Amino acid sequence: MFTGIVTDVGEVRSLTQAGDLRARIGCHYDMAGVDIGASIACEGVCLTVVAKGEDWFDAEISAETVSKTNIGRNSWAPGRRLNLERALKVGDELGGHIVSGHVDGVAEIIAMHDEGDSTRFTFRAPETLARYIAPKGSVALNGTSLTVNEVEGSTFGVNIIPHTKAVTTWGDARPGDAVNLEIDTLARYVARLQEWQP
Repeated sequence: MFTGIVTDVGEVRSLTQAGDLRARIGCHYDMAGVDIGASIACEGVCLTVVAKGEDWFDAEISAETVSKTNIGRNSWAPGRRLNLERALKVGDELGGHIVSGHVDGVAEIIAMHDEGDSTRFTFRAPETLARYIAPKGSVALNGTSLTVNEVEGSTFGVNIIPHTKAVTTWGDARPGDAVNLEIDTLARYVARLQEWQP
C-alpha cells in the first residue's frame, strides 16, 4: 500500500523486452535499505524490485500491466522521469490517501492553465471509470494523491500547487499526456454496494 505522496523522482535508464518488460530505474533511495522483493510505486504502478545497485533497481513488468498503464502508450523510454514512492510501513504518516498501486486505467491531460501560482489541470477519464470520480474526492494520478475539484461527464479537474510541481514530474506535464489513474478504493466499494441486490 502507498499514500500517493511522492518521495523521489527517478529516471528510466533502460527497457528490455525478454518475455516480460524489464525496466532499470535510477533513483536517490538508499538501496542498501531496499530488499529484493520490495514494492516501489513508479508513476503509480506498484512494481517489485528484482535486482538493485547503488542507485538503481530493476523491475519486471507484465503484459497486463503494460496494457493497463501509460507504459503501453510508449510513455516510458530511457530518460523519462518517474514519480516514485516506497511502500507504506506501519506507523508512517498517511499524508495522502490509501493507494494500492493497481492502476485502473489511463486518463489524458486535455487542458492546463495557471490559476495564481497553481496550475489547473483538466483530464479526460475512461468512460468506465468516470462514475467513480467525485468532486472533493481523491484520485491518484501518476502516483500522486490529488483532490478532485470538479467533474463534468468524463472530465475532471485538479489544482497542482508549485511545491508538488517542483518535487514530482508534474512540472514536465503537457496536454495530450497519458496519465496513470487509480480511483479511490472507497469509491469503488460504494459503487459496488449500490449495484448489489440480494
